[in-house]
Amino acid sequence: MIDSLLPSILQHENISRITDSGILVRDRRKLPFCTEDILCRDYKEASKAIKEMVTQGGGPLEVALNTLLYTWRHDRDSIDDAVESLLLSRPTNTTMKRTLLGVMKAYRETGDMEGIIKAAFDHYDSLYDSISDIGETLIEDGCGVLTTCFPEHTFMLSLIKAKENGKRVTVYVPETRPYLQGAHLTEPCLREKGIDCYLITDGMPAHFMREGRIQLYMTASDLALKDRTVVNKTGTLANAIAAHYFGIPYYAFSLSLDETKTREDIVIEYRDSDSVKSIGGTVIASQSSKALYPCFDIIEPELVTGIVTEGGIL
Repeated sequence: MIDSLLPSILQHENISRITDSGILVRDRRKLPFCTEDILCRDYKEASKAIKEMVTQGGGPLEVALNTLLYTWRHDRDSIDDAVESLLLSRPTNTTMKRTLLGVMKAYRETGDMEGIIKAAFDHYDSLYDSISDIGETLIEDGCGVLTTCFPEHTFMLSLIKAKENGKRVTVYVPETRPYLQGAHLTEPCLREKGIDCYLITDGMPAHFMREGRIQLYMTASDLALKDRTVVNKTGTLANAIAAHYFGIPYYAFSLSLDETKTREDIVIEYRDSDSVKSIGGTVIASQSSKALYPCFDIIEPELVTGIVTEGGIL
């Protein structure tokens, strides 16, 4: 039921699926101009696809679950190596880590990998539904909503449910450089579901806050701590600071809080700086120029109005 409500690229079969030859992963780097799947023939190729941003957000979790199942079916002796490889592919995404470790614990107890993987997918579908019920209540009629990057299932469902409840909403979507997830993923999803939205550049949110067009800021979280520290795509911090200045509430969605980490444990990944010097294959800076690409921001608790979780708002 939840799967059918979502934009097409967030439906399970369009994120990742198992075939006789391997795991097909939808290449989000090429959307919306080209719909293409990458075939990962084993866990090493699946881990590489995750690391290289073929999929992101909630995508790595689904790819990882399908990869474990495929490995179990075809190369059972490599299952522990598969888990280790997948965990290293996206170290900041601790929800994926906890899920995979939980799957392996249950597998060692029952031996039923097929049933465990299906239960994991069902669990997250249920989470998306319950968390978005809470998220919808935060959206008022006539609200202007800012987001960052591609916040995926819970954010999209919150807006879809708000629309179904007769609320008029306008979403402001920063392009999200250097991979342009906002332009290539978020904005097309909103349009597909008939939700009014504007694509803006990454430097424009404060302008529209000052004009009074934005009343709410909502994002996903790659990592959320129990002290309400949020880690999310670069650009989230600047928008959170601007929102705080203009008195606009900021809520982050979290599928599961990491209760073991502290602020001091967070290490921000830096990716290939060459991606800053080009967009979609078009070079925008001299190859001799120096660039930096921290892929996440740390947002301090005082900038976060609340974290939307299954159990309520933290």
